[in-house]
Amino acid sequence: MIRFENVSKFYRTKQGRHYILKDVNIELPTDRNIAILGPNGVGKSTLIRMMGGADLPNRGQITSPKRISWPLGLQGGLQGSMTGRENVRFVARIHGYKNTREIENKVGEFAEIGKFFDEPVKNYSSGMRSRVTFGLTMGFDFNFDVLLIDELSAVGDANFKKKSEALMKEKYAQTKLIMVNHSMGELRKFCDAGLVIIDRQLHYFDSLDDAIQQYETRYVSNS
Repeated sequence: MIRFENVSKFYRTKQGRHYILKDVNIELPTDRNIAILGPNGVGKSTLIRMMGGADLPNRGQITSPKRISWPLGLQGGLQGSMTGRENVRFVARIHGYKNTREIENKVGEFAEIGKFFDEPVKNYSSGMRSRVTFGLTMGFDFNFDVLLIDELSAVGDANFKKKSEALMKEKYAQTKLIMVNHSMGELRKFCDAGLVIIDRQLHYFDSLDDAIQQYETRYVSNS
């Protein structure tokens, strides 16, 4: 389970506090693949970051006995002044890998950007950056019970997308997911339950179809 105890998250604005979540108490199962649903700006990525420890609630706490990943996705940043290889080495060392050469080579081969892997990331095209980020995200053999996925999709040309999708399916089959994605097709492909953000509260549905129906009733039909 992932337990939310009196969790509130807000940002300070000129008009006062803008709440993303307010006094949330809920337990989420960790034996289901859960899609997070809500319109842009409602706080889906913020929720993912808090569950992964990359952001903190203003009040309350989020706890779990399970091993939860950090937020994985193409929104994740690479350090622009460092090369692709240096970025991979840095992340690997943070997560306890002392011999990083094998991981560096694995991500470099996966990304297929040749000599640019040893060039500063600030010189990359968006496609090159996405390839390295995807390889970095999916290329490690981390031992998590739950993967937090924020807008991670296969990128690049047809052959690279095919290779990326095969890796995603392999990784996803080994663990459970909590996923944000704007594509309902992607969510239906990988998830079987849903979490809808409504009025600063989290509403869990054991059926993804029920969650989608609630999301569409609350947001789509009123748009």
